[in-house]
Amino acid sequence: MQTSAETVEEHPDGAVGSRPQSDGERPFGVTTRVAAWFERAQGRRWFWPGALAAGYLGEVLFRLVLVRHLYYPSVHADEDSYLVLARVLAGRGSTEMPVGSVIPGGYPLLISPAFRIADDPNTAYHMIMGINALLNALVLPLAFLALRRFGLQRPLAFVFAAATALLPPVVFYSQYVLSDTVLPVLILSWLLCMHGWLSEGSLKRRTWFAAGTAAAAAYTMATHDRGGVVMALTAVVFLGVLVLRWAPWKSTVTGLGVMAVGLGFVKALSTWLNNQFDVDASKTGTYLIEGITNPDILQRTLTRTIGQIWYFMISTWGIGGLAVVVCLFALFSKRFPRPFRIVGGVAVALLFGTALAAAATLPEDWRIDNWVYARYCSYLVPVSFVTGVAVLHRAGRRSLAYAVAGTMALTVLIAQVVIWSAGPLLVKQVFIGWGMPDALFLASDWGRLNMWRTTAAAFIILGAIVMFRYAGGRRVLWAAGISLGLFAAFATTTITEQITDPYTAWRKTYATDFTKAAGIKSTDNAVLAWDIEGNIRMAQAFEVYKGRVWYRDPRWQPVPAEATLIATPLPEAGKAPESYWKDHPAEWYVERVDQKRGFMVWRKR
Repeated sequence: MQTSAETVEEHPDGAVGSRPQSDGERPFGVTTRVAAWFERAQGRRWFWPGALAAGYLGEVLFRLVLVRHLYYPSVHADEDSYLVLARVLAGRGSTEMPVGSVIPGGYPLLISPAFRIADDPNTAYHMIMGINALLNALVLPLAFLALRRFGLQRPLAFVFAAATALLPPVVFYSQYVLSDTVLPVLILSWLLCMHGWLSEGSLKRRTWFAAGTAAAAAYTMATHDRGGVVMALTAVVFLGVLVLRWAPWKSTVTGLGVMAVGLGFVKALSTWLNNQFDVDASKTGTYLIEGITNPDILQRTLTRTIGQIWYFMISTWGIGGLAVVVCLFALFSKRFPRPFRIVGGVAVALLFGTALAAAATLPEDWRIDNWVYARYCSYLVPVSFVTGVAVLHRAGRRSLAYAVAGTMALTVLIAQVVIWSAGPLLVKQVFIGWGMPDALFLASDWGRLNMWRTTAAAFIILGAIVMFRYAGGRRVLWAAGISLGLFAAFATTTITEQITDPYTAWRKTYATDFTKAAGIKSTDNAVLAWDIEGNIRMAQAFEVYKGRVWYRDPRWQPVPAEATLIATPLPEAGKAPESYWKDHPAEWYVERVDQKRGFMVWRKR
């Protein structure tokens, strides 16, 4: 790691070195009193911890402002399932599992305190939005540490770390009860620890980093199925390093031991949660194998894979693409230190592995966004962005030109392949803007996917930053960082207004509106018929906060004895409401009928 009095440059022969930084290259100068105060203040021990704390709080407040009006789930069935798991982990009673199988409980464990405190679903959801903000904003200090590892001085690292934490793919998913809130933090921690373990240092230091690498990988696995790819890569790195003796064997063995303990934790949490619900086992593994081995859908799988890579490149405005290109090059070049080569290779392997696994397991539900799905690779956005920033900072003019050209060529190539393979399906299938917010923002078209217009917009941003770097050198990168941060805040706010807010408002009718119209109380034990609209069924698993929910058809499935309410569709037009359930027990009667929404409510006497 460099000191604040040095800056990195690339010699003509490609070797990386350092030289003292002249006054004229200091990012904030010394010509004003403010700059002079800054020069004095940043040398004090309290300054940078205080700056990071202030920046973190600012990031938290920014997120809280964006979600201040959200109080119910809208992404079904994912949010509802995480909420149900958090409810059970908080010690409350079990209920129906909306997604149909028990998903990993690492993220619900983090938000479960809201269920221990809140007395109603609205308050609980508000509190979870607050927890999300606290967790997601940790990207800033971690990105700062990563940029310092790359040799950026503290002021420059802080500016770009703030910009990283404001990126739309980082903030967007924290506006929902989704594991993608915390996954970017876990991945940053994982790769930072891996780099620390592989770098030179004392045995104690490297042992702690090895343990941190394993612990972060294990908790990622406990948080989402993508964590399985993370855990597999971690095991490969540990075993490879042990065989090749690239790290002290004691540190590596410690990491493997922590991995074993972590796997035990993942298994114990999964087993306990499965015992709380009566649902089938997850079929994710089956879908993955079929998506890769079935020749009838293999083309679809491969097209979706590269489509996600395309989206990943444009969602980072090409800067993350620089990271991918340079990391691929670094794998075969000894110009880069071994720790950076290994960590960069692991990050690229995770990107392609995640895209392939997601492409294989996504169902065929005729959605346009499934061809370029944004969510599953988004947890690598902060890592790729800070790596791309390091490329902008460290690379010489010629090397940077090659990296930019490679990034643009790769992006154009995979975009063309997706368009060629998917063809008219990119227009004719179902358009859901929620699944591709960054692409719509860049194209400035919220009603359709335009891959070329989106690609061009990403290239314009990348080109502007690169030309800025060429024109002013490294000394002007701080201004580029501030510009990117402001643009990221603007982009995130705009996407919230154009995607999050309308989408949430549209889903309100499935959550709180139905609850009020049906007269369902938080203490009810409610049965929802299978032919009730699916989004309504899934939302009620959370809205019925203190009671519980079952998914049953009372006409052919037994109604639980403790049930107090049943919601069913209306019978055919012209028939009496009771005709829907002709042989209903005498203790059940029709309490209300909603012709507009097409349902009725039965109550037990």
